Amino acid sequence: MKKNIYVVKPSLPPLEEFVREIEDMWETGIMTHQGPKHNKLQAELEKFMEMPNVTLFANGHLALELGLESQKMTGEVITTPFTFGSTTQAILRNKLKPVFCDIREDDYTIDCDMLENLITEKTCAIVPVHVYGNICDVERIQKIAERFKLKVIYDAAHAFGELYKGKHIAQFGDMSMFSFHATKVLNTVEGGCLAYKDGSKTQYLEGLRQFGQIVHTDSVPYIGTNAKMTDMHAAMGLCNLRHVQEYVQKRKMVVERYIRHLSGIDGIKLNRIQKDVVSNYAYFPVVFEEKNSGITRDMVMKRLEEHHIFVRKYFYPLCSDFECCKEIGIQADVPVAAYMSERVLTLPCYSELELEDVDYICDVIKRMYV
Repeated sequence: MKKNIYVVKPSLPPLEEFVREIEDMWETGIMTHQGPKHNKLQAELEKFMEMPNVTLFANGHLALELGLESQKMTGEVITTPFTFGSTTQAILRNKLKPVFCDIREDDYTIDCDMLENLITEKTCAIVPVHVYGNICDVERIQKIAERFKLKVIYDAAHAFGELYKGKHIAQFGDMSMFSFHATKVLNTVEGGCLAYKDGSKTQYLEGLRQFGQIVHTDSVPYIGTNAKMTDMHAAMGLCNLRHVQEYVQKRKMVVERYIRHLSGIDGIKLNRIQKDVVSNYAYFPVVFEEKNSGITRDMVMKRLEEHHIFVRKYFYPLCSDFECCKEIGIQADVPVAAYMSERVLTLPCYSELELEDVDYICDVIKRMYV
């Protein structure tokens, strides 16, 4: 029986390296509350991203939710419906109204040509999403935000380690959220962070993530939650950070193999690496356009599953189609996002994926087009 090939798989350091990293925890007993591993990972990430402030969280969703809360905004937030549900949920849980902007056909990021037309007197921020590692038009977004005096908080869950014109992607906007979920390019098993320039936000963010308490004091001035990253998770992050460029290079080989096999097939649209971007090769989305071939996304998904290859409709459904949005009257005119959502699959893409498995996946797909 053919082995199962899953859409994602965690990148893990050598076991003995992780064991060495956590050994002293058995002596110190420090596993949480900004312990030494946590603080070391924070410092390493600030250095890696060349950012003055990084705050770690239990997961990327809480990082984004609390990052939005730290801006103390009311009103409307322009964002994209073509993203994981966490983006919209973080906005809604801050009692902000998401206003959905359509996406670009070529890279699936927010369409700046339409963004400006959605700005009203109620607009307080833009929450763009770097999709699949494709970078938004950060320069144009910044110009729009400055003109209308709006905050820009990036959902950069897919973009860790990427550079745009030589600058780490964290350096754009007011804040960027990165996810360190087990399947991301850098993982802490579960975790996330905010990277930002305004150091006056740090105490508030640290308080929000720890029950509203100012760290190492008895003062509880905020209404907070429990969103701390543990030292055990940080230790995994420290190990994986040492190997992250190695992981990216392996992902690059996987992506290049897919492109070699699937380029030029009528009805298959591939994601392309953007100009001026050093990619992390986070995902490999493919849009199956049935208009000429008659082969639909769902047909491809079914055929792959018959061969023990498990892919994902990512992103489907659109956030604008969530029941929780429709129930409160949120509507969206997003035809490009709708088109892509109904046709996209992300194929298996991770650092440990064997190139022979990529060949096998592509062979299954290509045989449908013969």
